Amino acid sequence: MTLSVHTNMSAMVALHNLNRTGDELAESQNRINTGLKVARAKDNSAVYAVAQNMRSDVGALNAVKTSLDRANSVADVALAAGEAISDLLVQMREKATAAMDPSIDTFARNAYDADFKALLDQLRVILTNAEFDGANLLNGTLTPGIEFLADADAARSITLKTQNLTISGPNVVLSNTASLGTATLAAGVVSNIKTSLDNVNQALANLGSDAKKLAAHSKFVAKLQDSLTGGIGNMVDADLALESARLQALQVKQQLGVQALSIANSQPQIILSLFQG
Repeated sequence: MTLSVHTNMSAMVALHNLNRTGDELAESQNRINTGLKVARAKDNSAVYAVAQNMRSDVGALNAVKTSLDRANSVADVALAAGEAISDLLVQMREKATAAMDPSIDTFARNAYDADFKALLDQLRVILTNAEFDGANLLNGTLTPGIEFLADADAARSITLKTQNLTISGPNVVLSNTASLGTATLAAGVVSNIKTSLDNVNQALANLGSDAKKLAAHSKFVAKLQDSLTGGIGNMVDADLALESARLQALQVKQQLGVQALSIANSQPQIILSLFQG
């Protein structure tokens, strides 16, 4: 080995190792601080790119979930209103059937007619208020239905079909001017109510089926989000228990590197002893 005051290879090697330990220590501290083993593209470009694409999918699924949540709310409001309309028709049939009795007097018939028309007005109120965020599935304005996002690419949609329950419409065949003024009129109303009840209950079944499909798809989207989020974590999250052990090892290694550099730097002192008289 050549002894020189200009070149100290031992010190150069010790410094190189100490710098490398410092870099590893900084990397470990960064992982502990961020909780990520891949926080930037330079940490692992391939994994970072894949993780970013997956994060994009998770973000898009948030929009899908928001759309489906709105769809579920629209369906819930429509179902509640439809069930209320069905209940009203049951009550209206009771009034109309009672009005068919030929033995009742004019006062009683007028009372039944007034009750019937009050229920008819209530039906109109329910139809008007069966709306969520501007969407009403029951008043016949949104034919044939509303489409909602079904996937992250917005390439597919899921449709919530309308069920027209307007008075004098395709399902509720009662006339807006229906009356129980005579037994004959009451008989006609009873027939129309029977038909309307059958139609309304079928419409509710159709709406319930759509709502069930929406709820199932919402659960799937939530599970898909969880799976993607878990996949991202598997790729980029740091194992903090491992990093804690690694940090302590690197700190010891750094201290030893400082010691080694100190020893290497003292080596040229040997040259002085060669020139002592």
